[in-house]
Amino acid sequence: MTTSPQYLIGGTYLDTTDLPTFSVINPCTEEVLWDCPQCGAEHVAEAVKHAKASQKTWGATHGADRATLLRKTAEILGGRVDEIARALSLEIGRPFAQAQNEVRRGTEILTWVAGEADRLFGETMTSRSGGRLTVKRDPVGIVAGITPWNFPVGQPLQKLAPALAAGCTIILRPAEVAPLTATLLVKCFTDAGFPDGVIQMLQGAPQEMSKAIFASTDIRKVAFTGSTAVGKLLLGQAADTVKRTSLELGGHSPVVVCDDADIEAAAAETAMLKFANAGQVCIAPTRFYLDEKIAEDFTQALVKQAEARVVGDSQDPASTMGPLAHAGQRQKLEDLIADAVAKGARIRTGGGRPIGKNAGYFLQPTVLDQVPDDARIMHEEPFGPVAVLTTFTDLDDAIARANNSEYGLASYAFAGSLARCEKLADELEAGVVGINNIEVSHHEAPFGGIKASGIGREGGRYGILEYMNVKATHITWAA
Repeated sequence: MTTSPQYLIGGTYLDTTDLPTFSVINPCTEEVLWDCPQCGAEHVAEAVKHAKASQKTWGATHGADRATLLRKTAEILGGRVDEIARALSLEIGRPFAQAQNEVRRGTEILTWVAGEADRLFGETMTSRSGGRLTVKRDPVGIVAGITPWNFPVGQPLQKLAPALAAGCTIILRPAEVAPLTATLLVKCFTDAGFPDGVIQMLQGAPQEMSKAIFASTDIRKVAFTGSTAVGKLLLGQAADTVKRTSLELGGHSPVVVCDDADIEAAAAETAMLKFANAGQVCIAPTRFYLDEKIAEDFTQALVKQAEARVVGDSQDPASTMGPLAHAGQRQKLEDLIADAVAKGARIRTGGGRPIGKNAGYFLQPTVLDQVPDDARIMHEEPFGPVAVLTTFTDLDDAIARANNSEYGLASYAFAGSLARCEKLADELEAGVVGINNIEVSHHEAPFGGIKASGIGREGGRYGILEYMNVKATHITWAA
């Protein structure tokens, strides 16, 4: 078993560099878990050299053979659920049982994408000017995957699996918050038999490595998940070398609850996602627009759901919600709550740090109601366990207010009538929409945002095609 973070270049796992190591902190206790080696620009250059040497052979490997390796990786990952979940749980503070679920879902991602690797067919058609037209899809080339900490298994797999299925070599830069999780995950691929140089992983802070990644003319695509602010910077850097980009950025998901909705079910569904991972989920429902006829009933139901959460150490089986990953994130949330209250909002439950927890970055599950539209939390992504509630009397007004955001990742709505459901589905501005459910991320369907929430799609066939170039060829021949 690997017990410390490593990086991978050219088929070799290494645990030291000339740069200072950095400490990984347990967000439940604020104690150091382990130290991690830090990579820099020279490691990017070395990884690119190996990726370039492997790209031609890997790109020519048949999709069925790539699929075989992906299925083998899924099998190995399935046998290491507890080991990887333990590292994930310690590093980001998610309760262990919930961490296990993410790893298990990772095996499903690999298996589904493996099936698509078998079916990357082109097209053939007759040209109106004579001869034959063919449309072929080729791997885009070397890919850099830059992933966040909040889903340290799922997010890397959403880059690794489709890139490899498409025939690309990939250099992964996982979040520095969860380096052991990334190490254990990548070992599943190398143990499955992926050739040296096809998958590589660099650990450490992103600044120096990102500059080298975007300066490289050999890296042809960057797949990034993270904040909108960082995504905008990376998109600008990508312009210099005209890199392909997939950007899955921030969200600030609205929820419209109509007076004919199943109130108890709507509260239970939204609470499940709102307080998952301590609210540190880009598609978490946050801005609740409630028909005033049912506003108090829904609020009480959501408060009940929030208060049922057990906040505690990720290694305690009784815990159902852990801490925030950073002290700074908790402070940001406390500032947003204070601003909302100062502008007239009411704290219906939570609002502060749990009593008796003097260590760790814990914050109570929080419900605010009567939140005015000019409160900061109505416009700034909170990324934490805080639900903000307001009311409406006219559905068109509710939809307009829900859409009044720079973000457009996920939107949700709960209604009884088919007409209202169809209206909400059509008019809510988001890349993914859940009507009477919060299930908007599926292996077989595209996932991604519009507006400031991103470019490109992950998931489904669409996610693999993001890693492929399209080549049209017109062939004629002598009579």
